[in-house]
Amino acid sequence: MESTSLKVREIETKDIHLIADYWLNADADFLIGMGVDLKKVPSRDSLIKMLSKQVNTQLEKKMSYALIWEFNNQQIGHTNINNIVFGDHATMHLHLWNTANRQKGIGTKLVKKSLPFYFENFQLKTLFCEPYALNPAPNKTLIKVGFEFDKKYTTIPGSLNFEQEVNRWKLSKLNYKKFYF
Repeated sequence: MESTSLKVREIETKDIHLIADYWLNADADFLIGMGVDLKKVPSRDSLIKMLSKQVNTQLEKKMSYALIWEFNNQQIGHTNINNIVFGDHATMHLHLWNTANRQKGIGTKLVKKSLPFYFENFQLKTLFCEPYALNPAPNKTLIKVGFEFDKKYTTIPGSLNFEQEVNRWKLSKLNYKKFYF
């Protein structure tokens, strides 16, 4: 697989239904394995409303910011940041939608292509990622793209999650520039 067939771009209105489908049609065991509390997954209408608002909000005012991952011009996943403090830090989330695209190195390449959007557009000093400690895929990916382990602790890492142990990873702007420039 050539990385030229992999693309990252900002979310557009046409992508909203795909993200809603991902959350609403995913296998329950898969979601639980990511640390999702199934009772907290919003309705389709709520997801569409929230994502539409995100698409239409100015960059500096965004509470969340999503990127679409493409392989051979097909949307295959997304990444987003939230907990954004413009000019300082944000928290990143990673989602490959189909099992056929997982465990092939695609996610690692797409995360690398996503980092400039986050660091440059939001002038970040630090990017965090807090995957479920029992979910090996994102933890392995973060090491490969240059994140450093910060700590392991128990929290509710997001609005859709149950309380869980997470691994907190961080990538400083200095290390980002070292790895990618």
